[in-house]
Amino acid sequence: MTATGVLPSQALATMIERGEITAEPAVIPEQIQPASLDLRLGTVAYRVRASFLAGHGANVTDRLKEFEMHSVDLTEGAVLEKGCVYVVPLMESLALPEGIQAVANAKSSTGRLDLLTRTITDGGTEFDRIPAGYNGPLFAEICPRSFSVLVRPGMRLNQIRFRAGQAVIEDDALAALHAKTPLVSGKAVISDGLGFSVDLSAGENGLVGYRAKPHTGVIDLDLIGHYDPAEYWEPIYTTEQRIILDPGAFYILVSREAVHIPPDCAAEMAPYLAMVGEFRVHYAGFFDPGFGHDPAGGAGSRGVLEVRCHEAPFVLEHGQVVGRLVYEKMSEVPDQLYGLGIASNYQGQGLKLSKHFK
Repeated sequence: MTATGVLPSQALATMIERGEITAEPAVIPEQIQPASLDLRLGTVAYRVRASFLAGHGANVTDRLKEFEMHSVDLTEGAVLEKGCVYVVPLMESLALPEGIQAVANAKSSTGRLDLLTRTITDGGTEFDRIPAGYNGPLFAEICPRSFSVLVRPGMRLNQIRFRAGQAVIEDDALAALHAKTPLVSGKAVISDGLGFSVDLSAGENGLVGYRAKPHTGVIDLDLIGHYDPAEYWEPIYTTEQRIILDPGAFYILVSREAVHIPPDCAAEMAPYLAMVGEFRVHYAGFFDPGFGHDPAGGAGSRGVLEVRCHEAPFVLEHGQVVGRLVYEKMSEVPDQLYGLGIASNYQGQGLKLSKHFK
């Protein structure tokens, strides 16, 4: 019987051995993260007229016949155009046992490129939510919002996390955990998770963030530390501890607080529930056990915020609460922690663009 909580890396390895997670070609060790599994793109992308869910009793392949415009062979690499919607069959499939459900999310680097990536399933009625007992294929819906991107089979844009039972740590327990092991620098704002605010205090040079340029070149997702940020991003400076968000623009900002995820916990970034303004903080990633954890080389890591303004210009001010971290308990401590002996690009981070930029 699996203990209640998010399943760690060693449990994912067991699921692969039991055939509950299968793939063609087989899953490679690099896909297994402390509390999630990276998912890989297959060999074809279907350009569709609109985003869709399969719905009860229907499968994605049949619905593609309704919405497909054309297919794109990814074998030698292909560009997914900004503003278009694509559905890509993934290499991984699931045969979940009853009692094990899953949730998917975009990886951090995916979110920082404003690359909207969601997981859909046969019979699915929600994005990124996979019910217990699901048996079938997985698909990624990809919509590049700011930059066109070059992709190839095997690229890992999203990830999946598995859980047994109710894993969310309620507010009272979260407050007790924070008192024992501080989860955030400064005062903890706990309400349906741990609130975090935006840092617009600016350092010596006044830099507080970046705004995506509207007309740029293609980004090859295989190239790490390659691109000049100035060709894709406009730096944002302020001396007033506030900025005005432009409707439709995409911003990279940073949280004021340093975040800590203990080894026996995981977390997910979620939108702040209060109506705090005409903008949305994208929630691209899972926070793995060990993120910002001192023994794992973190010493507190700040959360990078992916922000898009909606209908009207909006004044965003230093210290404004913009999002929350929902903490979950692990079923057991993973055999590897974020940043400790694995390739972790964002441990100990501050304001940071995706790994593709110099």
